[in-house]
Amino acid sequence: MAKSAKKSAVDVLPLYMNGLSGRMIRLASPRGKRREVLLIAGQHTGVERIYGLAEYLNRYGGVTSPDLPGFGGMTPFYKIGEKPTIDNMADYLATFIKLRYKKSQHFTLIAVSYGFAVVTRMLQKYPEVAKRVDLLISISGVTHKKDFKWKKHNFVIIFGVTRLVSLRLPAFLVKTLFLRAPVIRLLYRLAENRHSKLKDTSKNKRKERIEFEVGLWKSNDFRTWLYTCISMSTIDLSGGHVDLPVHHVSVDNDHYFSQVAVEEHMRKIYRDFHLIKSKLPAHAPTVLATAKDVAPFIPPKVRALLRRTV
Repeated sequence: MAKSAKKSAVDVLPLYMNGLSGRMIRLASPRGKRREVLLIAGQHTGVERIYGLAEYLNRYGGVTSPDLPGFGGMTPFYKIGEKPTIDNMADYLATFIKLRYKKSQHFTLIAVSYGFAVVTRMLQKYPEVAKRVDLLISISGVTHKKDFKWKKHNFVIIFGVTRLVSLRLPAFLVKTLFLRAPVIRLLYRLAENRHSKLKDTSKNKRKERIEFEVGLWKSNDFRTWLYTCISMSTIDLSGGHVDLPVHHVSVDNDHYFSQVAVEEHMRKIYRDFHLIKSKLPAHAPTVLATAKDVAPFIPPKVRALLRRTV
């Protein structure tokens, strides 16, 4: 568990909704701050990974960040007879908002990577929710399959293997045989000099981060992760308009997304698009980031937006 989550365990609350059981971060508003922030994480994540970012955002207002079904240890959709489609994820998020916030209450919506795809689909399906969003921020968000930098032959291989392994029996075998702590540790150690989360750090930090990754792989539902990977390889949300401007935080050396393609597709969906450059060294903040660690990577333009009176 990340150090920040250990210190503030009282801010991690149980979440029960529609037969699904998970957790959510709830950080109360500082005195004098009226902004409410809803933070949506991406894939391969959990409360512990996103907590540092939530803790940083808390200086600007109250922060709520729920698990998505199948991630962070939350019950997957498969357990209630459904699949983790982008539409089901969007419906889940819309229901959470309706239960968590009063009907007329406005809030700031910040989403990371895959989480932004869920948010975009939710805003397309529920324009009444979009009307309540006072500020929308994407952090390395995605809305279209062509946002990815994959070469065509790599895409075919990855798509084919992922689709095969996502079937119930292959997924069970892979989870049983390979998603075991010793195997996960070995794979990360073999790649530690090249892996963005492990290189350029001390031996002790590497060990700590590998153990953190082991926890993430064990707590996240493997079939859900595979299904959402396939969804990302076929996604195209450009067919629905959202009457909101989006502020997109991009990473210059993002190893997943082409920022030119990301901007092109977001402009087709949103009323306006504002690009904000970040100093993030990779696709997303390090998994063990505290609020202090996150701060240098939040661009001044984002801080200025969050400081505005609501």
